[in-house]
Amino acid sequence: MRVGVRGVALTGWYFLREQLRAPLTLAMLVVLPALFVITAASVLSDFSRALGGNAHGAAATALAAGWTAAFLAGALGFFQTVSSHEADQRLALAGLGPAATAAARLMSALATAATVTAAAFLALRLQQDVPHVAHTVLAMLAYACIYLAIGTAVGSIVRDTLAGSLTVVFVFLLDVFSGPGMSKGSSGLATVLSPSQKAGELLLVAGGGMSSSGGDWTAAGLSVAIALTVALSVFWASARSRR
Repeated sequence: MRVGVRGVALTGWYFLREQLRAPLTLAMLVVLPALFVITAASVLSDFSRALGGNAHGAAATALAAGWTAAFLAGALGFFQTVSSHEADQRLALAGLGPAATAAARLMSALATAATVTAAAFLALRLQQDVPHVAHTVLAMLAYACIYLAIGTAVGSIVRDTLAGSLTVVFVFLLDVFSGPGMSKGSSGLATVLSPSQKAGELLLVAGGGMSSSGGDWTAAGLSVAIALTVALSVFWASARSRR
């Protein structure tokens, strides 16, 4: 059975509705952004100051909002992947096909990333003025997309929810304290350990009220493209029948 764009979009909407109506998801979207932005900004600023970084004041708060979007997207991406494996295979076998199922999952995941970005941005806006709104939102969305891929990749490998959740948290913490703003400059090792390096640099600049160069945007866009390719590949592999 051939499925058109409308069918993929409707299936993606169904996936999104199922995820967002879960009580835990709603609680995370309502509580975590404000709590994380308020508490993490001071922690990031203190660590940055101790390590000789430049994440202070408004820049630290903006960075905290980016990490909020990243954490939520990573967690939701992980749980979506773990919980949808068998359902996606049944959908693919019923006629939707692995490619269309993966496309629907990716559409749902992107909508989820946009939702967590909006929640994190709202928490940021309640804390301080945002001089470059579009710049800030796009940088936060890049964070969310990158961690969406990390969550889906972990979910495809680690099926145990506790172990997988801890793995996502471990990657997140390693990224936070080796990422931009935490030390003087960015070494090659820090870039490897920090998958969100380019998105973080954009957000730090935006938080400081400045503009980023075209090269910085290109590098961040490449990181997002790689992340989305990883996510789509994971969804496609998950939807394939293993018979």
